[in-house]
Amino acid sequence: MLYGELVAASQRTAATSKRSEKVAALAELLRAMQPDEIEPAVGLLIGWPRQGRLGVGWATMSNLKVAPAADSSLTIHDVDDALTRVSAMAGGGSQGERLRAMTALWSAATELEQNHLFRVLTGELRQGANEGVVADAVAKASGNPIADVRRAAMLLGDLGRAAELALTGKSLDVGLTPLTAVQPMLAGTSASVADALAEIGLASVEWKLDGIRVQAHKQGADVRLFSRGLNDITAGLPGVVDLVRRLPVASVVLDGEALGIDEEGQPLIFQDTVSELASTGAYFFDVLHLDGASLIDDPLRVRKEALDALLPATSRLPSIVTADADAADEFATNAVATGHEGVMVKAIESTYEAGRRGVGWRKVKPVHTLDLVVLAAEWGHGRRVGWLSNLHLGARGSDGFVMVGKTFKGMTDDLLRWQTDELQRIAIATEGHTVHVRPELVVEIALDGVQRSTRYPGGVALRFARVRRYRPDKSAQEADTIERVQGMLGGVR
Repeated sequence: MLYGELVAASQRTAATSKRSEKVAALAELLRAMQPDEIEPAVGLLIGWPRQGRLGVGWATMSNLKVAPAADSSLTIHDVDDALTRVSAMAGGGSQGERLRAMTALWSAATELEQNHLFRVLTGELRQGANEGVVADAVAKASGNPIADVRRAAMLLGDLGRAAELALTGKSLDVGLTPLTAVQPMLAGTSASVADALAEIGLASVEWKLDGIRVQAHKQGADVRLFSRGLNDITAGLPGVVDLVRRLPVASVVLDGEALGIDEEGQPLIFQDTVSELASTGAYFFDVLHLDGASLIDDPLRVRKEALDALLPATSRLPSIVTADADAADEFATNAVATGHEGVMVKAIESTYEAGRRGVGWRKVKPVHTLDLVVLAAEWGHGRRVGWLSNLHLGARGSDGFVMVGKTFKGMTDDLLRWQTDELQRIAIATEGHTVHVRPELVVEIALDGVQRSTRYPGGVALRFARVRRYRPDKSAQEADTIERVQGMLGGVR
C-alpha cells in the first residue's frame, strides 16, 4: 500500500469531528492492507512509529531542505524500512548518517507525505485519531469486540501487534506474559482526598512519588524493566534489577516507582533520582503476575496481600487502607510535607485496568499558583512556528528578577497570538531563538510545587508549570518574591 493512501485517510479523520466517521475511514484503510503492513501502519497513524525513539530531533528535521516529490511512490514498507535503518544508527558520524537517510526518504515523499511524517517524528501529529479511535477502527475492520482489541493491546503493550492479530483472524486471547511490557494503568484526578473517597469508598491511599514509573518483570534469571512509555530501561537501573532478581519467585511482574533512597531508606525527590540512577532503588505498589498466574483481574485487596507477602516494607510504597476522609487527608498532608507530589486513592476492590484511566484510581495533588514575570520567550516550532511560546519566568528579588523556570503549557492559540504581539512590543534583545523582554508582564502560573535546582540562581525550579492567565491588573512589583517560591520547598530535602 502507498504511504500516500495512509496520509489521505489521516487527513479524512482530521477533517471530521464525528468519531464514527473517523473510525469508518480508518477501518476502510485497515481492511485494504496486507498483513505485514498493519503493524507499521498503526504506528504511523497514532504518531508513534514501532521503532520508538529514532534519535531524530528538531536539529535534523529542520535541516531537511528537500523539494517534495511530484507523485506518491513511497509504500508503507519503504517508510518503515527507512525508519528501522535510522533507529539502528549509532556512534561517531551517526548524526550525519541519519541526515543523509532522512534526506533520501524526504526526497521521495510528496508535500503531504513530508508534512505527515514530520508531524509523526516530532510528536506534533494532531489528526483526531488517537489510540482509542484506531482501536475502534481495528475492531470495526476485523469484526472483533472492541473490549477484546483493547485488552490485547494492553497486555501486548502494542496496539500495532494487537491489530495484526485481529485483522489476520488470529486469537486475541494473549494473556499477560512476563518480559513483555504491559500498558500501565493510569489514574483520573480528584480535587481532594475526600472527593476521591466519596466516589470510590474504601481505598488504599498511597504516596504519589516523584519518581520514574517502572514495570519490573522477572522470568527465571531474566529481569527486564520498562518505563511508563514501555521503553526498556533495564540497563539504567542496576539496583532495581538486583532487587527484583533476588525475589524468591520464578516469575513476577511488579508496578512501581524507581527513585533514589537515602541512608535511612526514605525516597529522594525526582531530580536527585535521575542524577544517581546507578544507585536508584524502587518502591512497588502493585503485583500483576506471580509464579505463572495473572493477577490483573483480581481485586487490589488480593494484589496488596500478595505484594505484602513478597516484598519488605522498605520496597513497598507507603500506604493506608481507609474510608475515613480525615485519616486519608492527614496521610496526604504528610506525603506532601515529606516532599512528594500527593497521593493516589485506589478502590480496594478495583482490578488492574491496564492502559486505561480506571475509575477506581484517583490522583490527588495540591495545585499552587504564583504570579511571575515574563523575562524572555522562545520562538516555537511545529504547529507553533511563528509564535513566541516557551516563557522564561522570574520571581521578584531584592535586586531585579530571579529566573525560576520555563513553560510552554496551558496556552490557547488566541493566547499565543496575543502573547507574541505583546512580547515583541516590549522586546529588548534577541539571542538566537530567544527574545528577551522588559520585565513588565505578570502571568499567573499553576504548578504542582517546586524543587531544589542548581540550574537557576534562586536555587529552586518550578514543577509542572502551566499558564493560567495573564494579570494586566498587576505590576511587576506586585509579582511573587523569590523568598515565597523558595518557601514552597517545605519539607523537600
